[in-house]
Amino acid sequence: MTSSLVTGGRLTGLHELAGIGVDPVRGGYSRHLWQEPDLQMRAWFVQRAEALGLSVEHDRNGNIWAWLGEPGPDAVVTGSHLDSVPGGGEFDGPLGIVVALDAVARLQAAGSRLTRPLALVAFAEEEGSRFGIACMGSRLMTGELAPDRARALRDEDGVSFAEAAERVGFDARQIGRDDEALGRIGVFVEVHVEQGRGLIELGSPVAVASSIFAHGRWMLTFRGQGNHAGATAMGDRDDPMVAAARAVLEIEQAALAAGDARATVGRVSAVPGGTNVIASRVELSLDARAEEDADVRDLVADIARRVGASEFAEQSWSGAVRFDESVRDRLRMALGDVPVLPTGAGHDAGVLAGTVPTAMVFVRNPTGISHAPAEFAEAEDCLVGIDALVTVLEELQ
Repeated sequence: MTSSLVTGGRLTGLHELAGIGVDPVRGGYSRHLWQEPDLQMRAWFVQRAEALGLSVEHDRNGNIWAWLGEPGPDAVVTGSHLDSVPGGGEFDGPLGIVVALDAVARLQAAGSRLTRPLALVAFAEEEGSRFGIACMGSRLMTGELAPDRARALRDEDGVSFAEAAERVGFDARQIGRDDEALGRIGVFVEVHVEQGRGLIELGSPVAVASSIFAHGRWMLTFRGQGNHAGATAMGDRDDPMVAAARAVLEIEQAALAAGDARATVGRVSAVPGGTNVIASRVELSLDARAEEDADVRDLVADIARRVGASEFAEQSWSGAVRFDESVRDRLRMALGDVPVLPTGAGHDAGVLAGTVPTAMVFVRNPTGISHAPAEFAEAEDCLVGIDALVTVLEELQ
């Protein structure tokens, strides 16, 4: 690579972040809100933004803003997130931040004259890996997530959102809908690594998004009788783990029967969790997605009928998103009639789409894998992504 934006075969910004939050057990990266790796990522963003002469603000919902020039209304805003799923890939989130910083650097080097305010934003807790609700920073900002509910959320160690905030000096009493921040956004564009195989099959390095599947998260609880693993005969057991195991298989069958729907059990928790103890309670996380809201609701209703859980509690819900067609078409033409793709992955852009005009640009992932260490994007395609964002930011002026 000859570009000054590439170091060691990857974008320089990603190269700088490569050592932060490496997960020695899962592989990949574990960077969760306000834990040390996430704090390091956030500090890096502030340092890089200030090095470009941007003015940095921390909003009342944990999001970080970096402004080129004076903040103001009708701004063109770009950015993504810095946190990850447990053992996640290198590109999901940080690619959009690094591309945004590099695009601003190119605009500055070219002496581009901007007629609208320009801002970069790093959203907080997009993955929901610590407190269980995805896109917390953008949901709080838009009012989709009630402040009292957010403050009461707890991580796996029993630490509440409010307690975690206090530990890092963040005032959780102030969280909630932020009309001042929303009022500044004229249009939001998020660059993101593609989390699927669409661009592999189309042979294109970039695309623009058409829509996001409807998406919800539920917690299923199965209750039984805790007991001794050695002293309790098989016929005398009321073992909730067996019911939970059957439920996982039923969830798979329900999703297969529903057509182009997705249902995933990504987390299993047994209480009390001893090797030689029959569990008294087992909890399963359910992630369900489909193109339309009704399809997800029908799928989840079918799962509920099949599994017979003691409790079946909805944790979060995001309806299907259609991105602003005028912005989408304008960007597509500016980028040379690139493909238009739907996505089954949720994003902060999808949360904002109900409030402000929003668009997304995808960068090809040659593995087609995401939320796992094999997630990837070639440096050449990332550079095309930077070119695309520069073009987009200039087009939107």
